Amino acid sequence: MRYDLIIIGAGPAGITASVYAARKKMKILVIAEDIGGQAAWSGDIENYTGYQFISGPDLAAKFEEHMKKYDIELKEGEKVTGLEKKESLVLVKTVKGSYEAKMAIVASGKRSRELGVPGEKEFKNKGLTYCATCDGPLFSGKDVAVIGGGNSALDAALQLMRIAGRVYLINITPTLTGDAVMQEKIKNDKKVLVLNDTHVSAVLGDKMVNAIKIKNKQGEKTLPVEGIFVEIGLIPNSEFVKGPDKNERGEIKVNSYNETSVRAIFASGDVTDVPEKQIIIAAGEGAKAALGAFKYLARER
Repeated sequence: MRYDLIIIGAGPAGITASVYAARKKMKILVIAEDIGGQAAWSGDIENYTGYQFISGPDLAAKFEEHMKKYDIELKEGEKVTGLEKKESLVLVKTVKGSYEAKMAIVASGKRSRELGVPGEKEFKNKGLTYCATCDGPLFSGKDVAVIGGGNSALDAALQLMRIAGRVYLINITPTLTGDAVMQEKIKNDKKVLVLNDTHVSAVLGDKMVNAIKIKNKQGEKTLPVEGIFVEIGLIPNSEFVKGPDKNERGEIKVNSYNETSVRAIFASGDVTDVPEKQIIIAAGEGAKAALGAFKYLARER
């Protein structure tokens, strides 16, 4: 089957693009490994217009509910392995097959960056995790470490303050870089100990994590913890995209119309070089990409 548009990803950008495309009566296919993207990993969201407060999973559920009001074909749990322009068509390959369309929107988001230290791979999902929203409740009353100093790390620490025992916030830079409001909440909570200018040198444990080794100007020491939450940034899921220009971080370059350097291939959300990775920005970029794709389709007919 040949589609007007294939959308890769079903986070805020992909879902919004699908809604806008469906309203334009385009024949679309959405391919996604999961629904909700990074929005589903977030804790408390207080900066999405229309909601003074909503949790990440609840907002992701609202997105999904909106998308499913339309007759949108969805391939969920299907990993995309290739995307390229073939003459007048865009070819999308997945682990299960291949699909053709006149256009594509890449809205595949980002994934967690790894620490790259001894013990990380051995203890992944054995006390070491990349999602406080998903796994935080498993560490009720336990001492934990959050690695990072940006908004994602602060969000994780804020969630864990309510659940865990002691929370160590281990930040490699001299100061925290997340939002001032979040920093203030953390600094006012006695359960959180912020360790700036500190890096992780190893993850320790037996069958499960039982400690983390850190190093700073005071030397090297071991902190007894039962949970480690890695929040040190994200890597764009763009490796499968062939043709469109990318920057040094692997983000797909787009113009103000969400066009890439290859005609008929658009991109939106955190996988692109658009500054400020926020849920509301990703959603807006998804809308722009769908409208851009519709205009392209109208010109090409």
